[in-house]
Amino acid sequence: MPRNAAAKANSERDLIRIDDQLCFALYATSRAITGLYRPVLQEIGLTYPQYLVMLVLWEHRTVTVSELGARLYLDSGTLTPLLKRLERQGLIARSRDSEDERQVNIELTLAGARMRRQASAVAGSLKCRLPLPEQKIRALRTELNQLLQMATGEESA
Repeated sequence: MPRNAAAKANSERDLIRIDDQLCFALYATSRAITGLYRPVLQEIGLTYPQYLVMLVLWEHRTVTVSELGARLYLDSGTLTPLLKRLERQGLIARSRDSEDERQVNIELTLAGARMRRQASAVAGSLKCRLPLPEQKIRALRTELNQLLQMATGEESA
């Protein structure tokens, strides 16, 4: 096999190695990190996706399903069952918008607002389990947000 052909074959093999895949590194890291959240969130009765919804609501109090989906990169088919479970838990209330009945508003209930205090321990617990300097965390978050913007075609904020 000619030298260039061998180099090309090795290069092509490297392209399909799992350890060389950015997507796999991101996927595995995401699963590992969310796994660290699981026991802490179980203590307050939330799954990780429910926690993400609650984070948005603790920040904004009321959002539409479409705003929530855009913020969390989730479609309504994924959000609807998740929101129904949160509503059954008494943490949110869903209602049709009075001006546009196609829109469904999601609002934090008093119980949901009170849960914020319990949930504030979640981030602190993760810092103990993942001891990275704050500067490194900020740098990683910045790089990941930039990658997300490139992958989704969003403009920089």
